[in-house]
Amino acid sequence: MSETLRSDVLEDQIDQWRGFVRRRRAIDAADVEEMEDHLREQINDLEAGGLDHEEAFLVAVKRMGNLDEVSREFAREHSHRLWKQLVLVPEADDGAGGLARWRDLGTALACALGAGVAVKLLFTLVDGDMALVRNIAFAVLPFLAGWFAWKRRVTWRVCASVAAVALVPALAVNLYPFEATPGPYPVPGMTAVLAFTHVPVLLWLLVGVLHTGGAWRSHDRRMDFVRFTGELVVYLALIGLGSMVLAGLTFGVLALVGVDLEPFFEDWLVPFGLPGALLVGAWLVEAKKSVVENIAPVLTRVFTPLAVLMLLADLVALLVNGPLTTVDRDLLILMDAVLVLVLFLLLYSISARDPLAPAGVFDWLQLVLVGAALAVDAVALTAMLTRIAEFGFTANKTAALGLNLVLLVHLVWSAWLMAGFVRGKRPFAAVERWQTAYLPVYAVWVGLVVLVFPPLFAFA
Repeated sequence: MSETLRSDVLEDQIDQWRGFVRRRRAIDAADVEEMEDHLREQINDLEAGGLDHEEAFLVAVKRMGNLDEVSREFAREHSHRLWKQLVLVPEADDGAGGLARWRDLGTALACALGAGVAVKLLFTLVDGDMALVRNIAFAVLPFLAGWFAWKRRVTWRVCASVAAVALVPALAVNLYPFEATPGPYPVPGMTAVLAFTHVPVLLWLLVGVLHTGGAWRSHDRRMDFVRFTGELVVYLALIGLGSMVLAGLTFGVLALVGVDLEPFFEDWLVPFGLPGALLVGAWLVEAKKSVVENIAPVLTRVFTPLAVLMLLADLVALLVNGPLTTVDRDLLILMDAVLVLVLFLLLYSISARDPLAPAGVFDWLQLVLVGAALAVDAVALTAMLTRIAEFGFTANKTAALGLNLVLLVHLVWSAWLMAGFVRGKRPFAAVERWQTAYLPVYAVWVGLVVLVFPPLFAFA
């Protein structure tokens, strides 16, 4: 092999090694350069000792040690970096990277302001609570989608396609002749409730297309969106709790001096604060990935055993509640909510896991979690089929039945793949890939509930 070709091959190997090291959370760019210099010195010494470049590279990488251990060591030695990463914006001398972060923040705040104005206009121009409910997502999420389109440099063709798809449910929920229940205080019928509650989910999945930069077929990009969603929920919970404490204290203090903040709260704080929290939370997730990703494994390890106990208690409640035909409808709806929550926890756990790590105790616990969810789903599904056989199909029963079937397929195959992984029969990548491959099924199902169910059940 010529010297030039050998050098090119070696550089390619070092590039791959450098890319892998850069993904370690505790190792920054300066650390990578330092480690690379050390690696090159090791390679040169080994080549001088008679090894060829491939052997020298492999031996040198082996001598560098396990990267997980190296990452933990760097974290211990440079723990002060965590606090620097938590600063909202970079130092003034951070160069182009700092300017990019300032630009991202400015654009996110501008989108938050735009979303606040849109919500304020919606509150001002639209009469009726249900009109607000059906349109609030269309007022807020386009600004988040626009921020992702700008940040990911999504092409106009993709943006136009997403906007065209989003226009269909927007027209449907506003133009469908939904019927209200009779009586002195009419409320929307079940098809309207189903459409209004499923529209935000459909729009969120469309936002995910722009989050992926238009590469929605990429499994890695889809998993990034799953991870983003989980981390955003964490941030929004923290922002919400902090905001409630601050608002409560402010209301209490000003009430003592005779200042009533309720008009300001209803007219300005709610319309601008809620969409602002969403956009700022999204910016924080994007800006602080290296910090938040350290929280994800902790959260999943805390809540997974709790979720297992909750599912077992739910299973007992379903089994001892008498004949399946007498199971309360509200209980079945709550079971669906629990299963969706378990699904989110499963997705978040998978997104936070190192795919190269071997199976451990926690993976077995997750398999138990999926098994318990399957047992609950099977009982709930049996109860639903029994009720439908006795009382007939309705919009809400059909929606609940369809969701349970979609969840059943997802959980069954997840359990099969996870069982193979913990037994060493297949890689974890197969488990991860199934989660992202199945996401479009939820989009299709939600679209059916929003667009097809109302006319199918006569808008009742």
